Amino acid sequence: SYRTATQRTATRERAKAGTVDVVVGTHALLSEGTAFAKLGLVVVDEEHRFGVRHKEQLKRLRMEVDVIAMSATPIPRTLYLALVGARDLSVIETAPRERLPIRTLVRSYDENLVRDAIRAELARGGQVFYLHNRIETIEATAARIRQLVPKARISVGHGQMGSGELEAVMADFVAGNHDVLVCTTIIETGLDIPNCNTLILEGADRLGLAQLYQIRGRVGRFNRQAYAYLFLHRHGQMAERARQRLSAVRQHNQLGAGFRIAMRDLELRGAGNLLGSEQSGHIAGVGFELYCQLLRQSISRLKGGATTGIRAEIHLDCIQHADTPLGITAESTDTPTGPILTATLPVTWIPETRLRIEAFRRIALAPDNLAVKELRADLRDRFGRIPAEADALLKLAELRCLAELHRVVRVETDGNILRCVRVKPDGVEEPIMQFGRFPRLTAKEPLRKLTEVRGFLSRLPPLGTT
Repeated sequence: SYRTATQRTATRERAKAGTVDVVVGTHALLSEGTAFAKLGLVVVDEEHRFGVRHKEQLKRLRMEVDVIAMSATPIPRTLYLALVGARDLSVIETAPRERLPIRTLVRSYDENLVRDAIRAELARGGQVFYLHNRIETIEATAARIRQLVPKARISVGHGQMGSGELEAVMADFVAGNHDVLVCTTIIETGLDIPNCNTLILEGADRLGLAQLYQIRGRVGRFNRQAYAYLFLHRHGQMAERARQRLSAVRQHNQLGAGFRIAMRDLELRGAGNLLGSEQSGHIAGVGFELYCQLLRQSISRLKGGATTGIRAEIHLDCIQHADTPLGITAESTDTPTGPILTATLPVTWIPETRLRIEAFRRIALAPDNLAVKELRADLRDRFGRIPAEADALLKLAELRCLAELHRVVRVETDGNILRCVRVKPDGVEEPIMQFGRFPRLTAKEPLRKLTEVRGFLSRLPPLGTT
């Protein structure tokens, strides 16, 4: 609830003096003038609503502070920190007793369906959230709903209302004095109204994946079947990324699906800059394997550990690899220079997002060919026969490990030409030549070409010999 300036000042003084054990607050705890005498634990609720700078401010309050971050849908950056072992992760998957999964419908806007959904909810004595995320037209939307369902008692709530006015609107809705609350995304967190079990959301394709999941979670908080109607924007063509988000929300409608939603969000947006402020992005730009290697080296360097001196870059024109999105169904193509195979872990082979990303991570961080061999055997045992796309990804990992073993920093193919660059102990790079020219490959098919390149690298003599 609201606190006066005097009350806030008194709380800060008690926290500074160490006469209070627990301080509960908002971002105001991060403002200048707030100090703690013996801060030992920071609990961040709704972690996805906090920025990186906010969390780092809390950690700087005391260098050895313990942090627990809680969220139904962790941001990609936080989730990936847990996946790579930089943070511990616990998942609560058991739903409260008698809870039912929310039935989710995604379709184009339909006033008849809106009217029928509201009437059906009111007929069983329930209430409705109607989310319209434009304050300029929210009153007009409320008037349209009154015309569709004249008997419904409708109220409006949004963030630009005065705190007292908004509080009165919400209190009346919780008390059951209104049937339909036409609102913006202010309902995303902090509301628990068991009698409200129908959500109607306009412009669902304009919201993020985690946001969609959080908003859908405002209904279905009792033992009554809840419904979520996600309507698309009436004008304009829906982007492919928006289509993927809505498909994920519709697919993951089981209880406790927040972790799976967060994993899908990581796939779609990337993990962000784990050592900077961006909380999503980058994976698609550099490729998952290179991303994992850079992350591993950065974390090791910050911890004062040793980092590998060689990182091999593999660019084969017969393999589509660096730009492959995580888990997107792979397709091989033919080009004038020969067939191209996509190196990935197909969704059809490893359907579970968490397991697929973990497999990607293990492949990317494999230190040597023995580790890749063990991983290959493990994947075959768990998921069955290895498809060509996954075989190509594993062979690329073997190629990388072999190249790094022989201090080869770059392996490229251009048709049948193989270009490799080796780095000497003094740091000087030199191309690997045969009879005064780059080696030539004879294989045409991608997997066989991979095998031929691997054979060439394995026969390389040690540096300093001929």
